[in-house]
Formats: sequence, structure tokens, C-alpha cells
Amino acid sequence: MFAIAADGCRIAYQLGGEVGAIGNGPALLLLAGQSNNHHWWDPVRADFETGRTTITLDYRGTGASDKPDEVYSTPGFAEDAVAVLDAVGLEQVDVYGTSMGGRVAQWLAILHPERVRRLVLGCTSPGRSHGFERSQEIRRALSVRDQAARDAVLTELMYTPGWVARHPGPYPVLGDATMPTYAKGRHLVASNNHDAWDGLDTIQAPTLVLHGTDDVFSPAANAQLLAERIPSARAELLDGARHAYFHEFRATASPLVRDFLTLN
Repeated sequence: MFAIAADGCRIAYQLGGEVGAIGNGPALLLLAGQSNNHHWWDPVRADFETGRTTITLDYRGTGASDKPDEVYSTPGFAEDAVAVLDAVGLEQVDVYGTSMGGRVAQWLAILHPERVRRLVLGCTSPGRSHGFERSQEIRRALSVRDQAARDAVLTELMYTPGWVARHPGPYPVLGDATMPTYAKGRHLVASNNHDAWDGLDTIQAPTLVLHGTDDVFSPAANAQLLAERIPSARAELLDGARHAYFHEFRATASPLVRDFLTLN
């Protein structure tokens, strides 16, 4: 299924859970991380599908969506998400975004407050002017050309060693292998240029901020920063979790999200 963005770009989207529940309660829009498509959510999507519809999308440049070689941005990705909601016929949804998806979710709540009922921001940051960024050492490690070496670095940033030893993969959060090289670069620039600070205090939706205490890919200090800047927000830290807390710490994280979304 495809939505058509304002510029004509086709955005692939997927419906899950109780699709017939649309109109009977808030659907949940799930937004993935940088250079990833909807498969980012495969390990945990089922946790949110009882009694509600889930919606995912492939960002432009990923999956089955069009892949124009042009400037991408997190506000632009948010507008693509609105095109998906329009195509599905949803006026308002709950939104759960992790990593770059959390950055996109910030813009969705800022630019289209009427479309977001409740907001969950996971392992994310307000952006470059105020956010806490990863170290130059990590940036250098991720810049290696060898894909296997880069995947090894990403895996270590995403999961604890003990969990990796028990779960040898493959891991759906290491990037969309089908992406053209130029699209990966466009995604990187879009995420790096994100800066929603000036709009965060206008967010109207009740907001839950989740973060792993041992996340150095997007440092955990960003959680409290977001919670203090966004009205009606609170932060929950998952002790010992790294960037992919929602996967490794699923047994703790998913119930936190479900409970928050069911509050009146």
C-alpha cells in the first residue's frame, strides 16, 4: 500500500494488528530509526496489536518507498507520515518513535498537534543545538567502509554482550540493506541536522520518554532533557539497556508503553 506525499513521492506503509479496529480507538503509528524501514519493529510490533491497529511506513529512501536523490529532513519525514495517516483515513493516532523515529515524532507533534493523541519518544534527542551527541570515537568507528565491521560496531551499541551471546541474530535494527548509498547519506544528514528544540515546548500531547541508561549511541542524558522541555512529559530510564532497549528489554519497555497509551 502506498500514500502519495505532497511532492508525489510514494511512501509505502503497512497495517497490522486488528485492522478493523480503525475508528474504534486510537491506532498506533510506529516510526523506525535512521536508514531503517518498517522491519525495525518486527521483534516487538505484536506487543501493541491487541485491540488496536498498528501502522508502519518505509521512509523515503528505504524499503518499498520511492528513493529520490534529494535533501531529506526529519520535518519532511513527518509530513510523509501525515500523508500515510491521510491515506489510511486517520485523523488522530498515538505515536511511538525510536532513535531517528523519535526525532520525526517530535516534528509530527509540533507541526500537527491535532494528529497526535499520545506520544512516546524512545532513545532519541532534541537535536544538535541542545542535545547530547555521541562521541567522536563512536562516529569514527561507524564511519568504516567495511559493512561487516560497521554492523559489529552497531550491534555493540544496540545490545549488551550477554544478550548478543544468547541471541545471535540477524538483528533488524542494523539498517536497510537494500538502500542505495546516496539514500543512506541523505538519512544521515537528515538525522544530524535535526533540531526541534524551539518547538518542543509547544507539544500538546502527553509524552513518555524512554531511554536505556547505558545508551551511548544517543546518550541517556537526552531523556531528561526532553522530559523537562516538553510539557506533560515524564522520563523512564531502563537500567542497563543500550540503544535497542525496546528489543532487548522488551519485557519491561513494551508494558510501559502499553500502560501509558491506555491512560485516559
